[in-house]
Amino acid sequence: MLRGQDRKPDMFGDAEAYERFMGRWSRLAAPRLVDFTSPPELGRILDAGSGTGSLAFSIADSKAKVRVLGIDPSREYVAYASSRKRFPDRVSFEVGDAQQLRFPDATFDAALSLLVFNFIPDPKKALQELRRVTRPGGMISAAVWDYGAGMRMLRTFWDAVVHLDPQAEKLDERHMPLCREGELGGLWRECGLENVDEQPIEITTRFASLADYWDPFLLGQGPAGSYVRRLDRHKAEELRDEVKRRLSLPGEDAPFALDARVWAVRGVVPKS
Repeated sequence: MLRGQDRKPDMFGDAEAYERFMGRWSRLAAPRLVDFTSPPELGRILDAGSGTGSLAFSIADSKAKVRVLGIDPSREYVAYASSRKRFPDRVSFEVGDAQQLRFPDATFDAALSLLVFNFIPDPKKALQELRRVTRPGGMISAAVWDYGAGMRMLRTFWDAVVHLDPQAEKLDERHMPLCREGELGGLWRECGLENVDEQPIEITTRFASLADYWDPFLLGQGPAGSYVRRLDRHKAEELRDEVKRRLSLPGEDAPFALDARVWAVRGVVPKS
């Protein structure tokens, strides 16, 4: 099963490449997760696995009086998010591990996490830490892509990969933990959170052309980009052609859209 510890060292090491590959879609999902979570109007909020900053900035956009701290294990991502200098008096970022937080109990009024929990080596430990540092009565939420069916950008890619290279089936992100209906909710209940609610959130990914879709895969980010980076030129071109066939585009310069789904969960830290 794919987990965070299976990542190559540079799989999430290039912030600008990530922005081209997935960051533009996380920016669409972030405000939807904020709306679903309904964090408080005041206080401190933790963004666990803050990446390039999409969720932290979306929280600050929505809640003008909160302070947001984003933590991420990638120094490159933390530096990139910090350099954007949005809401500098209310949003900050630091290197950190959700599985071992440095904060005292009940430091935050809410905790959120976007597109990260399936990459954490021990998600149960991470959720227990989020529960510890979130005040009783505070909300904890997270969302991950539905890699198996609902994220068509990646589903099209991996279906093409497995068609050409059946041995790569074990790398297909459909095997990621926590990406199927009910799995996040089950984890939230297992860790003792109350009023657990899990729902799908739908967005649309829009591409200006086949190149707009394909070229970000060449940047080596995430499991998909890591797979493409290992291919020789001939194999990469063969995969591109298979992806193009599956997209059924009228031409390489034709714009197109693909549906994308995340599974989102929220739950309340018990008061006693």
